[in-house]
Order: sequence, then structure tokens, then C-alpha cells
Amino acid sequence: MKKTRRSFLKNLAVAGACVSIGSTYKKSVNQESRIHPRGYTNLIGVSTYSFWHFDRSRKDATIENCIERSARMGADGVEILKVQMSREDNAYLQKLKRLSLHAGLPLIGMSTHQGFVSPDREVRKSNIERTRKQIDIAHKLGIPTIRINTGRWGTIRSFSDLMDAKGIEPILEGYTEEEGFEWVIDSIEQLIPMAEEYGVVLGLENHWGLGRTAAGVMRIVNHIDSPWLKVTADTGNFFEDKYEQFDMIAEKAVLVQAKTYYGGGSWYSLDLDYDKYAEMLRKHNYRGFISLEFEGREDPETAVPKSLELLRRAFG
Repeated sequence: MKKTRRSFLKNLAVAGACVSIGSTYKKSVNQESRIHPRGYTNLIGVSTYSFWHFDRSRKDATIENCIERSARMGADGVEILKVQMSREDNAYLQKLKRLSLHAGLPLIGMSTHQGFVSPDREVRKSNIERTRKQIDIAHKLGIPTIRINTGRWGTIRSFSDLMDAKGIEPILEGYTEEEGFEWVIDSIEQLIPMAEEYGVVLGLENHWGLGRTAAGVMRIVNHIDSPWLKVTADTGNFFEDKYEQFDMIAEKAVLVQAKTYYGGGSWYSLDLDYDKYAEMLRKHNYRGFISLEFEGREDPETAVPKSLELLRRAFG
């Protein structure tokens, strides 16, 4: 049957309407894609370190207590400082996982300590095994990433003295920085297979030692070149050219730790412009968590909520 003029015009009108709807839908999607559905670009978590600061007299800073307080203060997640944990047995780990579920807060990361900058092969081996145990703990907790360190030369014993020296310490006599990088790279390469098997991304932090500078961090990360080794980017650990150096590591960030210093810093205070950090992270399309590390002398009960508000304003 031949199409009538009326049916032709009707079909033409329907087709035009579909094109119009499709164009409108596409325009709407494009507009909405620029607006994050959460209302701000990144979720803001809290490190349990914010309540503790290595002060073992703080009885109110158990991991359990930190989870409860973080939820009450409106955080979106909790990062655990490993040395704060009172136990490592599976019953304790599953208890923490259950508490975080009830609090509505995911466990977003775990900060660990290890040191691979040593000429002693047995010392390095011991630290590799320690890190393997930490990967296993993170896996049991359902934590997707752990912060790791390069370690340091240890020629400045006191951490306060190290901070006075802005993290710079002499190389161990008889050795070179080049050898130090070889030790660190070899040690981390041995951890990559387990990280992949257990689904835990290693985040090398800009955290003293050979990781004091962005160049040092990226030298290690780029050499190993694995999706299971990224960067835990800390805003408070660069003393020189802090924004330029942070920009160098931001592309590889798997977690961002954001320092605040209300009441004055425990070791030092830095003037940090979080609008600049947010701009850099948007440029690198970072959509992960920001983990607050409050490092000031003010009571965390007042300082942590203020810090969360500050970070939400910046990363919105």
C-alpha cells in the first residue's frame, strides 16, 4: 500500500520529535555529568590518627572509638593507622569491619610502617614480611589500599630532630642514594604479586626517606610500573614547592591525606590552600577519598568537625 501524504507528514513529525528528545537528553546528560551527584567532588574520610597523634595516653582513641566519633562528626569513611590497633587476630578484625558497617562508614585505607632503606638484606626481608602481614590484615578488613613508606636512613634518631631538619638526613656512611633506591624498588617488587592476589593497592607516600620528594616517589612508582603500586599523596609532607610537587604525584594518587593544624601543629604547621589542591585533583580526574589527618593541638572534638567542613568547601 502506498503511503498517503498525511501518513508521511505524521511519520516525519514523529521522527523530528525523536531527534529533538534525543538532543535534549544528550544535552541534559552532558550538563549533569559536570555536577557530582554527591554534591561535592570527593568523599571526605578521617584517619584515626586525627584522634591519637601517637599519644598512647589517649584512652579515648581506640579504633572502635574513632569509628564511632567519625560517624558522629559526619565523616564519609575511616582510614586506620595500623599502629593504633590493639590486636591483629581475626575476631578483632571482623569486629572492626562490623562496627564500620553499623556506623555506615567504609574503611577506606590503612596506614602502615616499614623501612626498606637498609644495606642489611635480613632487615629488608623482615620489613617485606611485615608488609605482607599488613596486606593480609587489610584484605580481611575489606580495605582496598594501604599506605607504605620507603623507610629512611636512620642517621637522625629523633623524629623531632628530623622535623627540625625538614626531613633531610645524611646518607648512611659508605653507601649511596642510588643503592637506597635499588633496595626499595627490589623490596616493593616482591610485594606486588601478593597485592594483586589480595586486591590491595599499595600507596607509596611522600613520607620522608627516599619518598621525601615527588621526584623520589615517582622514580620508584614509575620504575615498578604496576597498577598495584600507586601513591598515597599527603598535602603536609612537602616543605619546598609544595603545590608543584603535589601536582607531580597527583596523577598516580589512590588516596589523598589532607593535613590541618588547628591549635598549632604538633611538630610544624603549613599554610595549605585546599582550593589549589582541589583544582589539581580535578585536573587529574581524582575521584577517590580525601582522608583528614588532623595534626594540631586543638581538641579533636572541635578541630575534626571544623576540618571536615574546610575540606568539603574546598573539594566541592
